[in-house]
Amino acid sequence: MERSYDAIVIGAGAIGASIGLELARGGRRALNIDRLPAAGYGPTASSCGIVRVHYSTVEGVALAHEGYLHWKRWAGHIGGAADERGLAVFRDCGCLVMKTGDDGHLEAALAHLETLGVPHEHWDAARVAARLPMCRMDRFAPPRSFDDPDFGRPAGGTLEGAVYFPTAGYVGDPQLAAHNLRLAAEAAGGEFLFNREVVEIAVEGGRVAGVALDDGTRIAAPVVVNVAGPHSAAVNRMAGADADMNISTRPVRQEVAHLPAPPGVDFERDGLVVFDADIGCAVRPDTGNAILVASELPDCDPRETVDPDDYNRDLTDQAMAQAWRYAQRAPALRVSPRPRGVVDLYDVSDDWLPIYDRGAPGGFYMAVGTSGNQFKNAVSAARLMAGLIDWCEAGNDHDARPYRHLLELTGREIDTSCFSRKREVEARSSFSVMG
Repeated sequence: MERSYDAIVIGAGAIGASIGLELARGGRRALNIDRLPAAGYGPTASSCGIVRVHYSTVEGVALAHEGYLHWKRWAGHIGGAADERGLAVFRDCGCLVMKTGDDGHLEAALAHLETLGVPHEHWDAARVAARLPMCRMDRFAPPRSFDDPDFGRPAGGTLEGAVYFPTAGYVGDPQLAAHNLRLAAEAAGGEFLFNREVVEIAVEGGRVAGVALDDGTRIAAPVVVNVAGPHSAAVNRMAGADADMNISTRPVRQEVAHLPAPPGVDFERDGLVVFDADIGCAVRPDTGNAILVASELPDCDPRETVDPDDYNRDLTDQAMAQAWRYAQRAPALRVSPRPRGVVDLYDVSDDWLPIYDRGAPGGFYMAVGTSGNQFKNAVSAARLMAGLIDWCEAGNDHDARPYRHLLELTGREIDTSCFSRKREVEARSSFSVMG
């Protein structure tokens, strides 16, 4: 006999599990389906888990600030759902963004922060050096690939300082956060199905009617939400939803190097999240007194679109380039010839900003193009999606009259058309993982 639900969520990463939780708490009988064996086992598990508020659009800043406040209240958000593994821990350490002198993206973000009253401080080079004594403030821009003959050569002069954001930090175990969300969703009446892949989305009379799985099971539902991460484009095609989209998504391969802190430095205790466009790297502390080094994706670094089911999962010279670029900033760093790290995928939109929207056919929704810069918004984006679904399912035409979403903790209201699948490419974007 065919099973039925009020809503099916395709994907159980941090955002997918969070949407399942919000739909269940809103009274819908929701089912999350994931092709992997547990919540958050895909790109969520490989995420750096950075929580920050500087974005290229005012709506992005507002959503991220709301997201930060939800992480500060994580235990209350999860509620009484018991997790034998404990709760994910948010390290509220703050974030430092180096001033490069020509970073228009940072200037735009600062203007949005001023508009919204989000706190930040300007630090001169001396204060940065005092807070992070392992770092030198020499200029190296532009960032270079490992095979560039000028790799590692200082450009002359020093950075003028940085901007410090106190409303920032990181989640040390993103996969655990997704597990917490799954258990909270189940406590609210939601269900999860793992090790199953959606192979068909049924459409009847211009609306979704449910899905078919790889084992032949058919599940009925009037609402289907695509939160499939790197597989999001394939799911949109399956529903025929790609036909009316101005913005598309694609899976992009990325590497993160995992390095030990320099001798005598307790980076796990004293470190910050740091974004440094001068060397094209973002770093954060990690357990075991380690440092995660990701790419900000400057022009010299690859943006390789791959088959999400068949790509190189081994570290390459790209991880070495990131490690050595950070060693320029922190000369005492010891870089192994074979650094440890992870390889996974981003789900990237044309302008590197997320799509939180309805789609065609009716009853089809998407939270896609999110990888690399939206983990921090797992709660705030899920609440936006739940509100959008309620708005549209009540008969409102979101394309003609976009849903306006009230952010619960800050009291701000945002026009969600900025996240539309029909938007023009956002010229204000950084066109990188910075969003």
